[in-house]
Amino acid sequence: MKLSIKNIVCLLLVMLIGISSAKAEKEMKIEGIFQGVNLYIMNPFATTGVGFCITKITVNGKAALDDTNRSSIELNLSLYQLKKGEQITVIIHHKDGCTPKVLNVDALKPKSTFTLVSTKFDKTTNTFSFTTQGEIGSLPFEIEQFKWKKWVPVGKVQGKGTSGTNVYQVPIPLHSGINKIRIKQLDCTRKPRYSNEISWTNTVAEVTFKPGNNGSTDGKITFSRSTDYEIYDFYGKRLKAGKGSSIDVSTFPKGTYFINYDCKSESFEKK
Repeated sequence: MKLSIKNIVCLLLVMLIGISSAKAEKEMKIEGIFQGVNLYIMNPFATTGVGFCITKITVNGKAALDDTNRSSIELNLSLYQLKKGEQITVIIHHKDGCTPKVLNVDALKPKSTFTLVSTKFDKTTNTFSFTTQGEIGSLPFEIEQFKWKKWVPVGKVQGKGTSGTNVYQVPIPLHSGINKIRIKQLDCTRKPRYSNEISWTNTVAEVTFKPGNNGSTDGKITFSRSTDYEIYDFYGKRLKAGKGSSIDVSTFPKGTYFINYDCKSESFEKK
């Protein structure tokens, strides 16, 4: 059967419209962790003025059953047999020139839900071990140690994010005397969660330094053994920090300086 020129032109127009429509469709991908909460989506009108922006939604590759022909959509995630803590990918297909908005995108971000089951410290290797349960989504654990009259970050480990039993090990620098640490986790709420304080006593001798508290030096600080340290000027600006058995302060201007080391906060004069 021969096609007339008119029919050929019409066929080409249909093909071009189909290609144009395919190119015009966009995708919005949202990935995260199922927390047992539905997603709420604002669905604006298409720029053509006909119909709404969203054309289709998929959840982990399955077409959503929710009606997209409305201005607001509650995406019922409980329909997909998802378990809390399971990875989820939502793809919102929409027309060009308009953009849907997910009102509670944080609902798929990991939350801090861990329960601290047990802790242990190996004094031979200076390693802190702790066991958790009930994690939903992988978040870092930060270990803080109380010294120099403040909580100081001393270690970090990425959480496994599974609800079963998880064991972690982090090397911790001990100072002399009572060592206090706590576990911190920060999620999308930006409000940190802390474990209870955990304490150990280290019987090693206290670190001392020359020239000693309120002493004076013209060029060098010497510790009785290697230690973490910080040096601040009279105005509270931190000038040096690190770990070692000595510090070169020869370039410091004359004046009073404050030094944090071991578990102490003291001062010295630079001549």
